[in-house]
Amino acid sequence: MSIDLKNLNNQQLSELIEHARLRQTELAKENLGALRERLEKIIKQEGYTVDEVFAGRGRRARKTGAPVAPKYANPANREQTWSGRGKRPRWFHDALAAGKKESDLLIRK
Repeated sequence: MSIDLKNLNNQQLSELIEHARLRQTELAKENLGALRERLEKIIKQEGYTVDEVFAGRGRRARKTGAPVAPKYANPANREQTWSGRGKRPRWFHDALAAGKKESDLLIRK
């Protein structure tokens, strides 16, 4: 199949590109479906199920631990605290810029 691209206007080129992209997506889906069928056939021939072969291969759940106790507190507003993990809060940056040290912001028990 040969298309003379030089004789196409901008709109015709855009339509051709769109049709080509749609066809490319269709082909990818068809190929993926055929691959799945072949894999399922091989897995079945070996005496397994797809779930057995791919168990635990999905996205792993993010570990969520217990909340961490705050380590630092804003001297201007003691209700604003930070555990020392993750991005530093603005008040922490502002306090350091004002000449405070990290040790000055520690919560003392």
